[in-house]
Amino acid sequence: MNIQAIVKLSIAMAIFGSIGFFTTQTGLPAVELVFIRCICATLFLGSLWILTGGHKTEVWQKSEVLKTILCGVFIVLNWVFLFKAFEVMSISVAISIYNLAPIFVLMLGSLLLAEKMSVRSIMATVICFFGSLLIIGLDSFTSPAQFLNSGFVWALLSAIFYALTMFTSKTIQGLSSYALTFIQTIVGIVMLFPLCDFTAFESLTQRNWLFILGTGFIHTGFVYYLFFDSIRNLSTVLVSVLVFVDPVVAILLDAILLSFRPTLLQTFGIILIFGSILYTVFVPEQKVKLVEPST
Repeated sequence: MNIQAIVKLSIAMAIFGSIGFFTTQTGLPAVELVFIRCICATLFLGSLWILTGGHKTEVWQKSEVLKTILCGVFIVLNWVFLFKAFEVMSISVAISIYNLAPIFVLMLGSLLLAEKMSVRSIMATVICFFGSLLIIGLDSFTSPAQFLNSGFVWALLSAIFYALTMFTSKTIQGLSSYALTFIQTIVGIVMLFPLCDFTAFESLTQRNWLFILGTGFIHTGFVYYLFFDSIRNLSTVLVSVLVFVDPVVAILLDAILLSFRPTLLQTFGIILIFGSILYTVFVPEQKVKLVEPST
């Protein structure tokens, strides 16, 4: 067991758990905030990459670079959709839906790697989806417009692209963590520059900028270095377990700092989601022993 990788991923997830609180304090819309995050992370990781001399020994393979660019597209979309969800729903609710990602990883394995999904995995997927409907509130389904404005779609899309990020990054082994994350943040800058409304930066306060730079240098640069440096050295099951440090921290901060108090149905929905995922990850498939019929 790679203890160092476990510690790195645990620290990364614990820090990332505070991203929701930081995001609500920046005063920026999702696209503009992710754009600044990418710039900060590029400067941070690029500097470390050069200072450590890693850029001189990097081994470049076309297939690895292409997969990294694709992973960069996924991770940027993941950030944008998650931050858009934070804009219209509580952090705890958005994070609960966002952490459906491990279930989507199982589904991707079934679709792309021909890994057969068990009945248990299918049931877990259905239960998680039902739980996600409960935590956004059944009153959000009275009309299509109200449903779309609930933030559920944004949070669900963020979970899907987070799963695609995890799934794709596991196949990248040749590039260093610096090169991997540096390329991805460059992709984010190129993607989002044409979409940015730069007037959004005009009325920001000094406090806003402190939280913006925090999300850029700490949550994006430092955290994603730890994330990609550790994930390649851990099993998919262990990664799926350790990512739960993120929602635990997020929900605690939401309750303590932003006074979030879930309703009974929301609490039940959160229990359904995390209970189903933990059951899928921790409880091994039972092997059925075939018994020959007696003659």
